[in-house]
This record gives sequence, structure tokens and C-alpha cells, in this order.
Amino acid sequence: MIDSELNPLGKQSDYKDAYDASLLFAIPREEGRSRLLADAELAPMYGEDIWNAYEVSWLNPRGKPVVAIGEFKIPAAAANLIESKSFKLYLNSYNQTRFDSKDDVQALMVRDLAAVSGSEVAVELMLLPGGKDFGTAPEAWCIDELEVDITTYQPDGALLATTAGVFDGWLCSHLLKSNCPVTGQPDWGSVYVYYCGPAIIPESLLAYVVSMRQHQGFHEQCVEQMFQDITHYCRPDVLTVCARYVRRGGLDINPVRSSLDGVCLENFRTLRQ
Repeated sequence: MIDSELNPLGKQSDYKDAYDASLLFAIPREEGRSRLLADAELAPMYGEDIWNAYEVSWLNPRGKPVVAIGEFKIPAAAANLIESKSFKLYLNSYNQTRFDSKDDVQALMVRDLAAVSGSEVAVELMLLPGGKDFGTAPEAWCIDELEVDITTYQPDGALLATTAGVFDGWLCSHLLKSNCPVTGQPDWGSVYVYYCGPAIIPESLLAYVVSMRQHQGFHEQCVEQMFQDITHYCRPDVLTVCARYVRRGGLDINPVRSSLDGVCLENFRTLRQ
């Protein structure tokens, strides 16, 4: 169970500006996964959580600020996900701390995030000006203009359906919305689905995506819910679900879950991000 006394979500926080790794708060993934499918075994899923941080800063040895964009990749196999507000507080704790180099900061972040997540992680800090370009979103069929009657706003995998034939390609929707399970604040995003298998009825997928609208779940858990429901009700041969969430507090979280081990999607950015 999540220790509500330690969880910083939904509470007034002191924004420390001196490095403090203890600010990071872990949430066991198993707690969310145990509630995904009540009467069925979970399908194997692989992937990672890609975080982009736009408010990263520290001081150089002479006290001059350095600013950067951070890219953090945490494997889906990691025992814990990291609560987003605690991640923000942790990054803020670098603001008034002096470091000799970017490499020192990066190495420290790798160590701390690995310790909390329970897995090896990848960290890349990109100094400004410069950095690297974000990738390009997959060419996908946007299903948002389809005509569909919707009455369900809690996740319902039974809405998903297939028809004769095979579908092989990317679909996307920008109508994804869920809510933080602690504060109730809305989380907005886009979902990209690579699907190969019995032809999924696109209207059913759209109704299902919208059914997340009043659901309370962390970003990573929502993507895993979508992956498991589509797998269970549609039986695709290959499935990848990637959500690109709108940034909050200088962070965006972009979970990827796939039936393929070793899948690697570009870290792309949508217009809203």
C-alpha cells in the first residue's frame, strides 16, 4: 500500500533548493497491476516510461546557473514507478547546489533514480542552447472525428470489438483524459496505438479511449490498463500503446507498453507538449 504520510501528492510542500535524494517517492507497480484484469491473467508487456523535464538547473563551481532539459527513461520492468510531484521536488533540489560538471549531475541522477525505481535507468541532460531535436510522431490514423455515441466514462474493455479481416498500422486519439488518483486533477494526453491482428473496429477504440475520462490512475497505470484491455478483448498479434501526456510542473510522462520485447520508440513531442 502507498504510504500516504510520505506521499507528497495533494499536500503543501516546501520547495527545497539544496540537493536531496530523499524527496523521491516510489510507488510499487504491482499495486496497480493487481487491479488491471479481475478474471484474466495479465499479458506480458515490455517498454519504458519516458520523462521529459524542462525545468532542470544547478550551479557551476562559481555559482553561475546552468539550465538543461532532461530525458529520463525508466524500464517498465522496474519494481517501482516514481511519483511525479516527488520527481519535480527532487529536480528542484538541484537549483542552488554547485556541481563541477553536467556529467556529475547526470551520474548522480542515474544513481538516485535507479535506487528508487529498482532498475537501471537512462538519463540524458541537454544543455541550452543546443540539445537535440525531439522525434517525429508515427504516421497514424486519427480516429477522433469518427461518429460514435458515448455514455461510459470509466474504463470498460467490453467496449472494444473486432470485425472480419486484419488491421495493421497506427491509430491515435487526442481525446485521452484521466485524473490523478490522489488530487483528482485532470491529466490530458494523446494515445498512439500500433495494432496488428483481427481488425479492430475504430469506433470501439475511440469509445474505449474516452471511457478513461473519469478514471483515476497514474499515467503509467492508465497505459497498462489500455494495453491489457486491448490485448484481452481484441487478441492482436502485435500491440504497442504509447501515451504522450501534457506536461505538468515542467514534466511530461510518456509510458510505452508493447508485446514486443526491445521495442524502442522515438521520444517525440506532440503540439500540446
